Amino acid sequence: MLKLLRPAMTRILTPLGRALVRRGIGPDAVTAIGTLGTVVSALFFFPQGMLTAGALVITVFVLFDLLDGVVARLGGGGGSTWGAFLDSTLDRVADAAIFSGLILHFIATGDALLAAVTLFALVAGVLVSYAKARAEGLGLTCDVGLAERPERLVVVLVAACLSGLGVPYVLAAGMWLLAAAGAVTVVQRVVHVHRQTRER
Repeated sequence: MLKLLRPAMTRILTPLGRALVRRGIGPDAVTAIGTLGTVVSALFFFPQGMLTAGALVITVFVLFDLLDGVVARLGGGGGSTWGAFLDSTLDRVADAAIFSGLILHFIATGDALLAAVTLFALVAGVLVSYAKARAEGLGLTCDVGLAERPERLVVVLVAACLSGLGVPYVLAAGMWLLAAAGAVTVVQRVVHVHRQTRER
């Protein structure tokens, strides 16, 4: 579903991307701004318990992940190798900030169990991304699994937003779901790569 929505979001963001290109703002700058905004928002709002505000502000900055590609295309290129590396690396920084902000929130509220579950979800998410990057570096494919980055972001931001609005148990359910889905995805990718290596 998220992949189907991506073209529509790209069309919506195109006028903004065109305006940025006219002002000489490149895709790398857009990527950096999006990451910085996400990090600051997550570590400011979430530890204070301002979950809905944090989720909404972070969502705005997460859209920069689409906008940098639009800017790269409108600027006359399809993006560079450096840009792809920077985008992927800063994605990990943004994800770490979001989950770290929630961990600090759970610690502040005295919920050690959910803090641990969220930490597990964070580590599992990093392993999901690492498994794919390492496999592709070895010339293999690894585009499988339940919980890729877009799905993880949707779950964590929607859960945080609804929790801030007073919906009970939704944030806990979201963290347990992400922890389980992340673990399953890591296993799926390991198995997928193992099968490819045996076929060679």
